Amino acid sequence: MKIINKIKGWISSSPEEVRGVNDSVQDLLSIRVPAGRVRFLYFIIVLSFLILIGRLAYLQLGFNTDFLQKQGEMRFQRTLDVSAVRGRILDRNGAVLASSVPGKGLWIIPQDTNITEEQLKKLASLLKVSKQELKKKFSSKRTFVYLKRQVPNDVGNEVLALNIAGLHSTREYLRQYPDGIIAAQIVGLTGIDGNGVEGVELSADKLLTGTTGSRRVMKDRLGRIIDDVWIREPQNGEDIRLTIDTRIQYLVYSALEKQVKDLNAKAGAVVVADTQTGDILALANYPSFDPNARRKIGRQAIRNRAITDTYEPGSTMKPFSVAAGLEEKKVTPNTLFQIGHRMTFGRRSIGDSHYSKELTVAGIIQQSSNIGTSKIALLMSPQTMWSYYDKLGFGKAPNIGFPGAAPGRLRPAKSWRPIEQATMSYGHGVTVSLLQLVQAYTAIAREGDMVPLSIMKDREPAQPQVVYSPKTANQMKAMLASVVEKGGTGTRAQVEGFSVAGKTGTAYKLEGGQYVKKYVASFTGYAPASNPRIVVGVMIDEPMKGKHWGSTAAAPLFSQIVAGTLRIMAVNPDKVVAPKTTYVKNDSRQQVKDKSLKTVVQGKAKKAASQPVSNKTEPVKKLPRIRAANDVGKGLKKETGGA
Repeated sequence: MKIINKIKGWISSSPEEVRGVNDSVQDLLSIRVPAGRVRFLYFIIVLSFLILIGRLAYLQLGFNTDFLQKQGEMRFQRTLDVSAVRGRILDRNGAVLASSVPGKGLWIIPQDTNITEEQLKKLASLLKVSKQELKKKFSSKRTFVYLKRQVPNDVGNEVLALNIAGLHSTREYLRQYPDGIIAAQIVGLTGIDGNGVEGVELSADKLLTGTTGSRRVMKDRLGRIIDDVWIREPQNGEDIRLTIDTRIQYLVYSALEKQVKDLNAKAGAVVVADTQTGDILALANYPSFDPNARRKIGRQAIRNRAITDTYEPGSTMKPFSVAAGLEEKKVTPNTLFQIGHRMTFGRRSIGDSHYSKELTVAGIIQQSSNIGTSKIALLMSPQTMWSYYDKLGFGKAPNIGFPGAAPGRLRPAKSWRPIEQATMSYGHGVTVSLLQLVQAYTAIAREGDMVPLSIMKDREPAQPQVVYSPKTANQMKAMLASVVEKGGTGTRAQVEGFSVAGKTGTAYKLEGGQYVKKYVASFTGYAPASNPRIVVGVMIDEPMKGKHWGSTAAAPLFSQIVAGTLRIMAVNPDKVVAPKTTYVKNDSRQQVKDKSLKTVVQGKAKKAASQPVSNKTEPVKKLPRIRAANDVGKGLKKETGGA
């Protein structure tokens, strides 16, 4: 009760009574504050107002508006780069190898978007993107997010028709490759921003790209586009014309693909070049890739093996060693060498895949003798032999207008030991690319000068490199022609109606610095041998054992490619074609040389059938058996491997 009464007393009391005399309002007003404190408080208040006024002037009177302008632009304005139309890549005849078609880049401002579950489902289906990935983009904290780049126009229009708030588009271009896998490693491909990343798309990127333009897009508070203007119009890129002939390229790739598959090989490459101009008419690799299907591209398939991969060429190197000996007048085509079983260098020795007691220089090339080639090479100094290899371009990256061309390996002559000089003379201890080898063979196919190869049609004419005299070149041409004739190692390279010349090669592969029982089979040659128009190099990587020789894996493919290429080029045959044999019906043993003889026999048979039958019988005279074309060569010595 006492507590309650006390509380009632406080409530009924006046404020002065409750606070006491010293706590009255009047007493508070009479309290004196030190003058210094008053001035300090006054200074702080005034200073605060001055800072606010200064900041306001700084921001509003134009002293520095970058920050506010930047913030405003981030919310209401966007500047977009617009790619120019990328130039086309054409073949030598104007056929399109790569071109750009209009497309769309779809982008959003996540803070302005408003999408329903149904719209999200349809959007994922159209763009072939998972709903989870789209949700991440729509919930992003960023102010600008691409949903998808390089969307085909028809798909882009369907997406825009969904009327998703905050979703916008900009013009882009899609790169298309009509020939797909056929010329993929040559043409290459572009990245998502339209820049070249492989092949000619990369090497000629500056010319193809042109100049990028830019657009300014402005939106209102609701995210609607209210202004869309060009700041700078894009300048389209230039067209690039290659030396490739798409007809020959298709022929070469198809034949190579079949051969690699038939031999269960790891890979293969072919180069076809014009001996007169140095134009590369075809350059095929297998396996290949489809540049139109980016997500399925493997790194190994992108590699242009004919240019970037190097290997020990084996016996295809022998003509250059022998030609050097001829040019230095160390030998003549008729110089005779004792061959035997082995050639020994201290504890090491070299041998041939087949025994020969003695061979002329011409026979050494025809029979592909390692021992004979080594003996010719050792008649020269290492520096002399190296100088010829250097003139042929070995050990130097060829300048063909293509990225990643490999230089190969050619060690300085001062480090060569006799056995190394011997092995390099027949293609071991030196590495080359297939392109380098084809270029080197032009020195023999021509009158001793080597024409630089190129893939760019519109280029400055290059000065040929003189390597051999015309006399030496013609002597080598005669020897290489004998390789594909009876008794040579390359008979399977023959082409009906055309004379050809070339050299087989089989070499072990190097892995981890050691030779392994895996092979590279090759054949390089030219046609027609009487007046060379093309040089063709064939390389098969790891063909099946038993068919791993250059004579069995590469020479038949060379024959097929040469035959088709010369037909496409409309080159007239330079060799008489023997008439094909035919068979008389109902008598498989009887053969005649042409259809006219068959007609005569059939006519006589009809006439005899119309005559009355006599009871007298006479012995039937058998026609002499004419040897079939397929029988020719069965009695020849079996072709030896190793060449």
